[in-house]
This record gives sequence, C-alpha cells and structure tokens, in this order.
Amino acid sequence: MGAGVLISAVAAATPAAAATTPTVSCTSAKAGLADKLKRDITAALANRKGTIAVGLYDRSTNTTCALRASSAYDSASVVKVTVLATLLWDAKKHNRYLTDRETSLAKAMITKSDNASTSTLWRQLGLTKIKGFLTAAGMTQTKPGANGYWGLTQITVTDEQKLLKLITARNAVLSDNSRAYILKLMGQVVSSQRWGTPYGVPSGVSVAVKNGWLQRSTHGWRVHSVGAFKGGGHDYMITVLTHGNSTMNYGIATIQGVAKVIHKDLAAS
Repeated sequence: MGAGVLISAVAAATPAAAATTPTVSCTSAKAGLADKLKRDITAALANRKGTIAVGLYDRSTNTTCALRASSAYDSASVVKVTVLATLLWDAKKHNRYLTDRETSLAKAMITKSDNASTSTLWRQLGLTKIKGFLTAAGMTQTKPGANGYWGLTQITVTDEQKLLKLITARNAVLSDNSRAYILKLMGQVVSSQRWGTPYGVPSGVSVAVKNGWLQRSTHGWRVHSVGAFKGGGHDYMITVLTHGNSTMNYGIATIQGVAKVIHKDLAAS
C-alpha cells in the first residue's frame, strides 16, 4: 500500500519536473547571434543523456549564453586552474616570485593534469588562502573540497566563467604576469588532454584549455572542459560541465558537440 502511494506520487510529480527543464538562454549585441547560438546549442544537446551546464562569453560581440549556470558539479581536475590562480595571487600579495619547485609543480598540474602535484600545492596553500582567492575573485558559488579532496570542490559555470574572465583581461585580482603564465600553461596542455571546448576551433584562434574527468558511484562520469579562445575578431571563453555520463568518452562527445557549434557560430558572425 505504502509503496503504491509513493509510486503514484512520483508519477504525478514527473510532468511538472519535465516542464521546468532549464533551457539555453543567450544575449548578444550582434543581431541574430543570440538566437542562432540558442538554437544550435539546444540542438547539439537534444539527444544527449546526463546533466549538462554551459557558459559562453564573447567580449567582442558582448555575447553570453548560459544553461544551468548555478548548478553545482564535482570539479575533478578543472579546479587545478583555481589552485594555480590562488598560488599566483598569494605570491603577489607577499611580493614574491614562484620558487623553482612551485613552477615545476604548477607546470605538471596544468599541462599533464598531475594529481600528486595538485595535492602538494593544495596542502601548501591550505583552505584559508584558497577561500581568500575565491572571495577576491567573486567566485561565491565555489566550495573547496574538504579533507584534501580538491577534486570534490563544488564548481558552477558562473564561477568558472568568472575565473576565465579574470585570466583573460586586466583586473585587480591577478597581475598581468600571472594571467600570462596561466594562459601559457593552459596553452601547453599535452595533446591527449586537448579535447573538449577547443573542438572545432577555427585556425588562427589561440587555445587555452583545462579539462576534468572523474567517475563516482553516483552521477557516473563527471566530464568538464573550460577554455579561452582569442582570434578571428573574437575573444571568448567556454565552460561545459557534465555528469551522469555512462563513459568518459560519452561526456567528451557531449562537450565537443556544444563547442563545435559555438566556434562555428562565432566565426560566422
């Protein structure tokens, strides 16, 4: 009896839940671009399983697209950009350069996604400094992972886009040298890890990328990609966060489907 009531209650709730499925929203100063991006991103996601969050910002055309921008995801290795930004922010506050040791750890962390290097830097910085950077960066939706589990940091599209904006334009949080260093390392990621948001990027456009992937017992594979792109009259950043993927490759294909249409639509505008 009790089970029957529960089932009917769940069934009754389903149509309402379906009705509130979030949709892609876009705005742009360029006529027709927002509608085209909204249509193409929606089409790219139409038959994809999993829970997908998307962020796009293009400075050149003042274009923004968002889907589930405030939904929280386990960061996996995408948080490594935040770790590096924190390290540089803190070093600047103490008016010092990175040590040779920090430089080699940072390079391994970003270009090869080395976990041991990340754990070392995470421990060295500690939660107080990491939270300090998040506050300075206005990344109010990001919650650092507890007990050294940096890969379980909670991130959102909104905050990842804020970070990419800080990395790609002058600001009071990160020095020009720090920004250039982050972009340089994100531009040197090993070829096997250059999937995701760079997919379909036009020739002559520079690429800075960091990806993340993690399998857990709930929500299957988390597969994420953040990227900054400049050239062809555009200066833009893309964040795609996903979970509920059956395999890592399935998540990669979802992200690349979105990235491909974004690059194409911006190049044509």
